[in-house]
Amino acid sequence: MAARSALLAAGAAALVAVAAVFLLPDPSSRLPWPQQRRRFADMILANATIYTADPARPFAAAMAVRAGRVLRVGTYDSLKEFRGRHTKELNLSGNVVLPGFIDSHVHLIDGGLQLARVPLRGVRSKDEFISRVKGAVRDKHPGEWVRGGGWNNDFWGGDLPTAAWLDDISPDNPVWLSRMDGHMGLANSLAMKIAGIDKNTNDPVGGTIVRTTEREPTGLLVDAAMKLVFNVIPEVFVNDRREALLRASRHALMRGVTTIVDVGSYFPGTSENQTWQDFSDVYEWAHSMGKMMIRVCLFFPMPTWSRAADLIHERGRSLSGWIHLGGVKAFLDGSLGSSSALFYEPYEDAPGDYGLQLLDMDILLNATLESDKSGLQVAIHAIGDKAIDMLLDMFDKVVSLNGTKDRRFRIEHAQHLSPGAANRFGEHGIIASVQPDHLLDDADSAGKKIGIERAERSSYLFRSLLAGGAHLAFGSDWPVSDIYPLQAIRTAMSRQLPGWGAPWIATERLSLDDSLKAHTISAAYACFLDHVVGSLAEGKYADFVVLPSTSWSEFADDIPDHVLATYVNGKQAYP
Repeated sequence: MAARSALLAAGAAALVAVAAVFLLPDPSSRLPWPQQRRRFADMILANATIYTADPARPFAAAMAVRAGRVLRVGTYDSLKEFRGRHTKELNLSGNVVLPGFIDSHVHLIDGGLQLARVPLRGVRSKDEFISRVKGAVRDKHPGEWVRGGGWNNDFWGGDLPTAAWLDDISPDNPVWLSRMDGHMGLANSLAMKIAGIDKNTNDPVGGTIVRTTEREPTGLLVDAAMKLVFNVIPEVFVNDRREALLRASRHALMRGVTTIVDVGSYFPGTSENQTWQDFSDVYEWAHSMGKMMIRVCLFFPMPTWSRAADLIHERGRSLSGWIHLGGVKAFLDGSLGSSSALFYEPYEDAPGDYGLQLLDMDILLNATLESDKSGLQVAIHAIGDKAIDMLLDMFDKVVSLNGTKDRRFRIEHAQHLSPGAANRFGEHGIIASVQPDHLLDDADSAGKKIGIERAERSSYLFRSLLAGGAHLAFGSDWPVSDIYPLQAIRTAMSRQLPGWGAPWIATERLSLDDSLKAHTISAAYACFLDHVVGSLAEGKYADFVVLPSTSWSEFADDIPDHVLATYVNGKQAYP
């Protein structure tokens, strides 16, 4: 009997042991919830059409997200191990998912301010121009400045506006209205009087006061001449600039943009201090208050390169996942629309006018050498073919003097190239930071400005740049053009203007894949952020957009004009 009892006891013990292994909960489930949760995803996207921009796995059907990062992309079955009790599952029913768009060139706070000023983008007549300004004047007290921008004289036939358009409707209010490219602006007579501009005022270096044949100022100021008015416009209150950042960030998220390169409130004629004030008073404020909504990579005016280098040395390149310190920016020339881009040949409508060189090349070379030695990324604005070649020659000298390294020089805009220039970009892996939607503004006027043959030979050579080894990074230059990546991608692929029967320079059209990469992974590479954003790959931030297209073929055949949702850090940020 004793033996039998011992045998039963042993059997019971064995059953308990088996139950402990197979029937009881996983021991990890008895861990505190924060430790349990680390084993599982916060969210799984299922039944999706995911374009990852990662060559190792270009497409996937599902993605797991944990703690704001991509945990894994793949098939739904391959992600099941990450499902837990608290994992949110988002069934997308085939909807296309893309990495969050990166806008490689914006003036973010200025864009936010412009959203609250006189909107002149798209105005197509003198009467409409005057009407919009008149409406804004009605809301102002006497003496208060009226500001606005976005006008493009090519939209109403080419005639440039003058102060006379404004004087009768704004006798008691100074007015300043910037052209869409930011390289020209219009002041009314009261604004010019306050600024001390008259027929005896000399043109500043790097700028032009447009005049009548009697040398009277017309109200138009080009590039560095704009400083004459900027110097007398009251500073925008800090709270207004902070609100502009929040307004601009919401606008970007609505368009699917999760990261931007902010080249600052720095234009020819403006103070170098404004960008630094925005950094300390706006960006650091938003960061400390937990109000950042999108990621930013900041560039500072090149004349302040030593200050930028000191800041990076003191605080590192990333203040957090939200704010990254990129480098420095300079201007070499102006713009096509303002006839200040620098060309080898004169403008068709202004014989003898080749554009403006805004900086002495020795000064620019020395500042670039020092910036480069300090580890700063260098971005320089150049639009005309001569300006671009001057930069390419200068970059050759910098590489020769400072040696070879991964520096990722950037040429901002790179709109009009001389023969052979596209191939020179590849020699040093230069970034071509381009804005496809500028093509929509320039295609009609380029032939008038520089002649049809020159325009069609040199303009917006995206495919040639890629073939020459350049890295393409798409942006908007907002508020010059609107933040609108889906439209920019359509433009780069079609080069089709409204009302045109054929594409403009059809041989320079890009594929869908090249266009997407220019707004995602290539744009991330262009600002040294490709290790954390730009593609949906393990360990990167879970920044992505959901589109209304329900299959890849539907998306490729008809790129939509809006996003359904934008996610940052795996959390819905829009709508």
